[in-house]
Amino acid sequence: MLGTYFYHEIIRKTIISFGTLFNNIVIKHDDNDGNAVNQVKVGLSYGPMQKFLAKLQQQEELKKSVAITLPRMSFEMTDISYDSSRKSGITQTFKAMDGNNIKQVFMPVPYNLGFELNIFCKLNDDALQIIEQILPFFQPSFNFTVDLVDSIGEKRDVPVVLDNISFQDDYEGDFSTRRALIYTLRFTAKTYLFGPIADSTDGLIKKVTVDTYSSMNTSAAMREMRYSVTPKALEDKNDDGVINTADDALLTGDDNFGFNETWS
Repeated sequence: MLGTYFYHEIIRKTIISFGTLFNNIVIKHDDNDGNAVNQVKVGLSYGPMQKFLAKLQQQEELKKSVAITLPRMSFEMTDISYDSSRKSGITQTFKAMDGNNIKQVFMPVPYNLGFELNIFCKLNDDALQIIEQILPFFQPSFNFTVDLVDSIGEKRDVPVVLDNISFQDDYEGDFSTRRALIYTLRFTAKTYLFGPIADSTDGLIKKVTVDTYSSMNTSAAMREMRYSVTPKALEDKNDDGVINTADDALLTGDDNFGFNETWS
């Protein structure tokens, strides 16, 4: 069981989708008359807050040719945890199509991915502009769609919940120390992880039988009627010039077929 290679890139896709939510944040600066004098797109990158804060502190001198540009945002995945509240049957399966092949898939396992979004600003007004462009969309969750398993076309909405917001003004030292206002937003993305995708051993349902009884107590009541239905080929599947039961055995889920009915 363990050791069978599979990789659906679900965690990677969820991280990318989360970052995409914040990759088009813009702030504006106005003059005294209320006219916009410049517009800045806020940079976004993946990484922990400590790395960006250390870079700010080490490039605080204005004489250096290049310093980190503020405002800026960073995000990272902080934890993974199992979500028992969304648990389904561990042996339950469903069928899916991979091209013309029928695949058998176990129900996915619910996991929560923790994310942290950090907003670095020099001016408090810049930070407030960014915050107000994010918070109204989380009440407290926001859904985005992720193509979890490409081979079977399994797409699901992933709720992203805003858990909490914290704020710090990192302004220690003398007047030459560069100031950094940092807003930290913590999120939880409720995604699903799929196991290996196997070929279905069942394929097309070959026969359906329905029994009717004269009483709800089926163990004591006599069976009144049995109704059976089997798929019937409507075309020559094996190219032998005739349509018969041999063609019925070659039917797949994508074929156009009728039914053979039996009453007894």
